[in-house]
Amino acid sequence: MVCLTFGQEDLEFRSELDRLIKAGRLRVALNLGDMQTLDTTGLGTLLFALAKLRKAGGALAVFSIKPAHIELLTATKLESVFEVFHDEQEAIDSFFPDRQTERYDILKFVESMKPKMKSAESDHQTL
Repeated sequence: MVCLTFGQEDLEFRSELDRLIKAGRLRVALNLGDMQTLDTTGLGTLLFALAKLRKAGGALAVFSIKPAHIELLTATKLESVFEVFHDEQEAIDSFFPDRQTERYDILKFVESMKPKMKSAESDHQTL
């Protein structure tokens, strides 16, 4: 199980980021498809990575993000901070200005969740 939470995972990620930057690899496409758990510490680590890469002249693109992680992004109001893509090729293409890319439509995701949220709310109402 892949996680990005407080502790060892966070430290390993930061170490790998430092290694990439030292090697001059400043454009990072990060696959979140296998990530089961992402907490607020992990989100902070992603923000740290984004800032560190940008400061070095690079960029971070994430792809294959799970609905639960999108919910965390929207709950923390960070949905517009990250460049989110459906797949690896779109994420890589985002690093090249002459290539067209299609970003993950977070607004569409949020809108699709509204009927589910309303349904869940009505299931919990008491008379």
